[in-house]
Amino acid sequence: MNLVLWFALLGAFPGKDPVVLRLAGPSSAVGGIGAWTRRVAEAWARQQGIQLEYIDTPAKSDERLALFQQYWAARSPDIDVYTIDVIWPALAAPHALDLTPYVDTADLRDFFPVYLQNNRVEGKLVALPFYADAGLLYYRRDLLQAYGYDHPPRTWSELEAMAERVQKGERARGDRDFWGFVWQGQRYEGLTCNALEWVASHGGGTFVDTGGRVTLENPQVVKALARARRWVGWISPPGVTAYIEEDARNLFQNGHVLFMRNWPYAYALLSSSGSPVRGKFAVAVLPRSAEPGGRHAATLGGWQLMVSRYSRHPEQAVALVRYLTSAALQKQRAREMSLLPTRRSVYEDPEVQRMHPWWTVARKVLTSAVARPSSVTGRRYNRVSQAIYDAVHRVLTGEWTAEQAVRQMAVRIRKALRHRR
Repeated sequence: MNLVLWFALLGAFPGKDPVVLRLAGPSSAVGGIGAWTRRVAEAWARQQGIQLEYIDTPAKSDERLALFQQYWAARSPDIDVYTIDVIWPALAAPHALDLTPYVDTADLRDFFPVYLQNNRVEGKLVALPFYADAGLLYYRRDLLQAYGYDHPPRTWSELEAMAERVQKGERARGDRDFWGFVWQGQRYEGLTCNALEWVASHGGGTFVDTGGRVTLENPQVVKALARARRWVGWISPPGVTAYIEEDARNLFQNGHVLFMRNWPYAYALLSSSGSPVRGKFAVAVLPRSAEPGGRHAATLGGWQLMVSRYSRHPEQAVALVRYLTSAALQKQRAREMSLLPTRRSVYEDPEVQRMHPWWTVARKVLTSAVARPSSVTGRRYNRVSQAIYDAVHRVLTGEWTAEQAVRQMAVRIRKALRHRR
């Protein structure tokens, strides 16, 4: 065939450009979730005849947010799907496609309600829940049994009594570095998470309610913070005020702690080959106050999948998000990883229950999880959280009383929220 005629025919019947989706997924440097997400997303794309480009994001969430905000500020179509933290929906909402028309109401009901509530901003469904996270109480089952306890603590008073007794006994047996309880007390977002659990479990609210009102000026908040201050140097090491998650985990994993507050990621590490506490620990819901109004409370964590409002291929991007958050894929992830599902039906699957029996507790924790006031405070959440962890840290170190901290927090949070719009 004449080459001129050949090229003319090509011009007359041009081929469609292939759809290219770009997924800004979890970092490949953290826990294997990045590599897993890339693998399953690329496999789905091949089946759909789509080209997928995986964008490996920074491991630190603040660096990831800064990167995303550059794309959002430029209204860039270069990323179709973002993996966002549970505290970012209000920040991301102006740049997110509303997923409400794309998901059946019956399908949405399978997700834990607290995530859907968290991910709705002014009626807009900003993202779908990808994997779950919430605060847990880890405890040495063997030590509780050795000291005559047949269940983990249900209240903070029970935790204190158990921790004091076992700590005293283990030190008398020669472990002079043994402590009763470790948690995250450094001046950062992790302390806001711990403080929210203490306050909510005492019936003190969530610092800012869903209507945007500052609610922390009440006696229960003072009691919760004063209680945590007493732990430091008594059942918790003095250095706990500088601890992050890994500091607490390392101390617990080396066998020197009875109770630990941490996230679900720690379970696999504590159960790994060579771990001194492998087979000796279990998890439970965090304790509550014994007073009226007390409740079990766990700070909600986890990551969500959002479709960019600027995507050139919104329908394909939504299809990818629906696939990655589907019950079938979450069950597959349960076989291959220990990240918590965001769908209730996955916890009810007999195969999943055999693989991860401790997820029975995790499901209870997610049912009682408490969201940080990020949606209602929007772009001012970082300032609100900073006001919380700054003041709480001053209580823990003895610089302020709990009453002083509550007054100062209220002033700073109200000042931040005055300009939130």
